Amino acid sequence: MLFSGFFDYLLFGYDFVSSQIPFKVPLRAGISHTSLPHHAVFPGPWEEYIKAPRNRSYIRPDKIWHVEGSILLPEALLGGSGRASSMTLDPGGLVIFEFAENIAGRQERDLPLYLLIDRTGLTCVRPEFVRGAFKYLTIYIPEHPPKPEDIWSETESPPASPDLDVHLDSHQKHLGVHDETSHHHHKRRISISSVFVNCTAFPSNPNPRAYTGYFSSSSTLLNRIWYSGAYTLQLTTIDPAEGSALIDYNRPVDHNRSPQGSWYSNFTIANGTAVTTDGAKRDRMAYPGDMAIAVPGIAVSTYDMVAVRTALDSLFIRQYADGALPYAGPPMGYSGEFSDTYHMHTLLGVWNYILFTDDLPWLRSHWGAYLQAFEYSLAKVDRTGLFHVTSTNDWLRPGMTGHNLEATSLMYYVLRLTVRLADEIVKDPYARAQLGRWNDVAQRMERGVELLWCEESGLYGDNVGRRGCGGRDECTPQDGNSWAIISGIIDHNTTRRGEVSRNLRERWTKYGAPATEFPNVISPFASSFELLAHCAAGDHDAAVELTELMWGYMLDGDGFTNSTCVEGYRIDGDVQYPAYWSSARNSHAHGWSTGPTMVLLTEVVGVRLETPLGRRYRIEPHLTRWLKDVRGGFATGLGRFEVALRRMKVEGAGRVEVLDVETPAGSAGAVVFGETWHVGGGKNRFVRFLDGGVRVERVERGWKESELVEDDGWEKPEMEERRVGVVDWEALEENYITGP
Repeated sequence: MLFSGFFDYLLFGYDFVSSQIPFKVPLRAGISHTSLPHHAVFPGPWEEYIKAPRNRSYIRPDKIWHVEGSILLPEALLGGSGRASSMTLDPGGLVIFEFAENIAGRQERDLPLYLLIDRTGLTCVRPEFVRGAFKYLTIYIPEHPPKPEDIWSETESPPASPDLDVHLDSHQKHLGVHDETSHHHHKRRISISSVFVNCTAFPSNPNPRAYTGYFSSSSTLLNRIWYSGAYTLQLTTIDPAEGSALIDYNRPVDHNRSPQGSWYSNFTIANGTAVTTDGAKRDRMAYPGDMAIAVPGIAVSTYDMVAVRTALDSLFIRQYADGALPYAGPPMGYSGEFSDTYHMHTLLGVWNYILFTDDLPWLRSHWGAYLQAFEYSLAKVDRTGLFHVTSTNDWLRPGMTGHNLEATSLMYYVLRLTVRLADEIVKDPYARAQLGRWNDVAQRMERGVELLWCEESGLYGDNVGRRGCGGRDECTPQDGNSWAIISGIIDHNTTRRGEVSRNLRERWTKYGAPATEFPNVISPFASSFELLAHCAAGDHDAAVELTELMWGYMLDGDGFTNSTCVEGYRIDGDVQYPAYWSSARNSHAHGWSTGPTMVLLTEVVGVRLETPLGRRYRIEPHLTRWLKDVRGGFATGLGRFEVALRRMKVEGAGRVEVLDVETPAGSAGAVVFGETWHVGGGKNRFVRFLDGGVRVERVERGWKESELVEDDGWEKPEMEERRVGVVDWEALEENYITGP
């Protein structure tokens, strides 16, 4: 027998082995976001960190995690076993296979599927029925076969879920694919010669390893983190017809008859061929908050901007009559679902899409809707200079209400970007006429945000009132304080950014940065914004340190996948995400958690696009105290941007830092390295001399290359030990969400 499981997540249906495709000359011209290259734009040794499979249509398990009952030769089904034999199972037999990477399976809460095996040959499970658990696949032969009515097809509603007599770790649940011989009470032995998964996520490119960006450094951990984020973003990019795991939200639209709380992925969430979503197993919908982190990460890793455009279209097509945009894409948007912050994140998504694609026809076709949505939010900035929130929906955190810090800072940032879109890109006469009014609002907001300043903590309060300074439930939120720095709303105070950054860092625990606005939570979403905040405050050391501390734990901690970025976890390091009572509901591949994939390239390697495609750019790399060398790059429609910075020694000059920069023809910008250098497209080398007085020189590209040797005197410092966060068990119970 041959058993094949089909997953609608990983990576499409073509056979591809990268070693069979010769490396081409790296691209010097630009790449098209509508027709992605089928080979890596930056081939090199860093490709060993790529988690995407070489052959995504035939992914075999890597090891055996658990066995029960009468089973012979389960190792025959492992990848690389070289065995020609088969695995055999008697009734009552159960085997759990473990894959090398996250295969984006769904979790224990899903209904199990009985698969009737009564013939010889290939037996396939359709994508909408496959049940999975992150890295695991379970094959189980019950002692007593189900009745025919307990087996369903794609046109029928599934039966109730029976209990399995097997204990599984709560962090990695069973796939729940159950194999049977027949509905008769014969106890027949089953032989299976192959088990494999066909993964269909990231449908935009037949080669899932054809990255358009890369990152490499002296820190193996940072390298793993960057590629885990890129892989997460691939898993969360799906065929739009395989969306929305929220059956109960789908029902008013598709009238499905599936039991409440069941789990499918067969709802069409957008038009098009690919769409970026929040998570690989749930919710599999276009959430604009998640896109704030995911879109730049996609742009610098795979350049799958068509999937981004599809997601934005799914939001704008459901825009409400008053200009408000839906909380998320379909199935939301049919019943007035709304979030003030996610509404503004959609507008931020427009900026990021245009910055990396220069898709002006799309922008002009959506410009009227964009302005209506922008003015809808701008009208909520009242005489206090603060944004008055009318929807409690955000990223599930409590306290999103009233005059709120995060919403105010986000509005200020969107206002700045809208000015640039109107004046520099669209050049809309009507919008340009509003610039004076918009500028007045911005100045009022700069004054208003100081109403939330808490002198004692050196941070801003969440709201005016009970969650503000001195309030009954005083809260100085991670998300809002990070956005206060990122947005520039506090730049008028020359010392404030550094003070807020330092005080955020002081709160770190053993397992990461706490999101104090959501008790007991360590949120990679809010912490991705904190990474950006530390960089904006000039503390890139803190950004790299937090990345290794927190995302390193997310890779190697107990209960995680070692390959993807989790939705969130508990402050004491437990894999439970405190929004949900069950650890099994946690998403182990969530786009909003991939901040380092963006930050390591745009802030540490330091390549920032100032105008669409990078026609104007700013390059300001930072080795920080944690790195001996760092390099990376990404491509846009204009061409390749690549930076490498190394600590070296050279005879007669002592210790030096060597910076190499390559930018595409047609671009111009500033390289900030000791001083500001204005350069055009092409290759440039700069050297910072560290001995005998620090100075920087622009030198010939091949300057003393044969004389450069590694700086063997540099050592990476030890990371500070921190306390374990303490769980507030009462607050944990109070903040569980209900519903899907």
